[in-house]
Amino acid sequence: MLDRKFALIPVETQAHRDAARQLITEYLLWVAGIARSEYGLSFDVEAMVASDINDRSKFYPPNGRFYLIESGTGFSGVGCLKRLAPGLGEIQRMYVQDHLRGVGAGRALVETLLHDARILGYGTVRLESLKALSAAHTLYRSVGFVDIDPYSDNSMSAYQEKQDLDGYQQSAVFMEWSAQ
Repeated sequence: MLDRKFALIPVETQAHRDAARQLITEYLLWVAGIARSEYGLSFDVEAMVASDINDRSKFYPPNGRFYLIESGTGFSGVGCLKRLAPGLGEIQRMYVQDHLRGVGAGRALVETLLHDARILGYGTVRLESLKALSAAHTLYRSVGFVDIDPYSDNSMSAYQEKQDLDGYQQSAVFMEWSAQ
């Protein structure tokens, strides 16, 4: 239990996967709405959720990590780490529901994912996030992420039409953290 308000739970059981599916869907629908209204972009939420939950090589051990945040109201957040290449990981699907924001749950999650990255041998961790999600960028910078140029193996490249990829890259912040 962290800070007695929430705990990080590895996604291991079918009940965990069901909760993760619900939270990732909620998150991606929210992000898709922002992407559509702010940037005129769209992506296939159902395909992304299916890949996140069903592709055992993506976020699950031995090369990834997949956590739920459990609070007094049930599961209230999710976050994932995956391998991009030897020594290189990527954080994805960082999401904390409104009622749990501001109590350190997001910070605990990202710090845990970075700790896990070190253990897995990822000396560098990347992420991407829509420019409109500035509160998230503040959190990421506070734990050592810095802005970088778009990277070609970013998670959205598989879910954007080729002609929309430049528009997506213009709408996103790309960041990187290096182990000290």
